[in-house]
Amino acid sequence: MSPDSLFDNGYWTYLYILIAGWLVTDVWRWLGVLIGNRLSNDSEVMYLVRSIATALVAAVIAQMVLYPSGALSTTPVWLRISACAIGFSAFLLSRQRMIVGIIVAEVVLFGGLFAMS
Repeated sequence: MSPDSLFDNGYWTYLYILIAGWLVTDVWRWLGVLIGNRLSNDSEVMYLVRSIATALVAAVIAQMVLYPSGALSTTPVWLRISACAIGFSAFLLSRQRMIVGIIVAEVVLFGGLFAMS
């Protein structure tokens, strides 16, 4: 396989995505490391960053539950919402152990799918 055939077959697109994606995200990671070391955990900026990060995670979870794609879209809405609510309750009852909430939500979701089939 000659080097020219790599670019003729469209592999350059994947190479471009790999390099461009790495460069774009790596710059922000390094800036975060440099700036983050100088900030206090109790500063207003850190509260803002944590709030934005939490809001983004909540938005992604809400989108997955309310507007799923792929195989999850074939499950009923009430089952997805129930799995989230029960998983969140388990998270709170287990003194905020994340793994407990995730496992309980998955068990509820898979158990509901199994019971419906």
